Amino acid sequence: MADQSRLSVYLVALGAFALGMASYVTAGLIPLIEDAFNVSAATAAQLVTAFTLAYGLGSPVVVALLPGKHQRLGLLLALAVFIVANIASALATSFVSLTIWRAVAGFGAGVYLAMGIAASAAITAEAHRGKAIAIIMGGMASGTVLGVPISLLLAERFGWESAMWLISALGLIAYAGLQVKLPALPSAPTLSLVRKLAILRSPHAMAILAVSLLGAIASLGMYTFIAPFMAATESGAVQSITSYLWVWGIGGVVGSFLIGPLVDRFIGPVITLAIMSLLFLALIALPFTASVHPLLTLLPIALWGAVGWALQVPQNNELVRARQAHGDGNLAVALNESSLYLGSAIGASFGGVLLTFHLPVSTLAIGAGVIAAVGAATQLIIVMHTKR
Repeated sequence: MADQSRLSVYLVALGAFALGMASYVTAGLIPLIEDAFNVSAATAAQLVTAFTLAYGLGSPVVVALLPGKHQRLGLLLALAVFIVANIASALATSFVSLTIWRAVAGFGAGVYLAMGIAASAAITAEAHRGKAIAIIMGGMASGTVLGVPISLLLAERFGWESAMWLISALGLIAYAGLQVKLPALPSAPTLSLVRKLAILRSPHAMAILAVSLLGAIASLGMYTFIAPFMAATESGAVQSITSYLWVWGIGGVVGSFLIGPLVDRFIGPVITLAIMSLLFLALIALPFTASVHPLLTLLPIALWGAVGWALQVPQNNELVRARQAHGDGNLAVALNESSLYLGSAIGASFGGVLLTFHLPVSTLAIGAGVIAAVGAATQLIIVMHTKR
């Protein structure tokens, strides 16, 4: 990568770091927000729902409506909206206004990440595109693993608003850098909304999105229940899952960064097939390692985190490669990111149903593994079709 392109990618990744913090920190702030606005935990949790729904459902609509000749402006505007929304969140004087601004932040975050990945792909040589996308996804993973604990420590000392101020400050640094260093982006073809939505009729694109959805159901869905899984008697009755969460997160950071060179060197669909197969093995192994000793689960948890986060690098790269010539590469990436949030919601609901029937917690991991296996089988079909 040329120096200016490389710096631009790292600046996009810095914005993604702030986005990762914003996506996951609210859950940890719920007790402080309860006290600040005198609301219940269930009500405070709706802040997470507002952010994720706006991110997952709203961002593809915005990206689809964005004119192709304003890609750079769209990226910067989305980041600006994200920054303003986080500043307004910190200044909110009522829970209703806070909820509205979290939804606005979700819109900005979703559009920014989709546009950022597409922009980085556009200014990077194809031979290094996988590495560029990996840097951005690694930035988001790092924001989740490293940024969230830091912002929560700050919130405990200076109030929940301080977490929002930190996210805003990081976003401002990324914005200032991109305003100066991000080169002009090639204009995408001017397409009508109907033409852009033609992606929904593309079997190849929809198959890629289906694998992303299945991967998210398995990986993020199971992550929702890692605490009850490890706390169960059959898993060793672990009292604190902090170390397990750290291992999962660190695995995610490592996997996000290491997958880039592999994507640039090997065929993308084959890499995805390997990832989905490893995800299946990691999830299926959880109940067996836990039954021997809880600490043994750190091995499949690390692998699970690594491949779960790494999955989106070859997926986004393949979508950009397949759809860029059609003028809807940005929309393809936005739809892929939406599939993550939709998959997380489906996985959480599916796991909740299993627990409602009082099934053993091992059923959660086995069920997630089966879904990953279905994703691997789907990807195998894609690989065979690609070879033909």
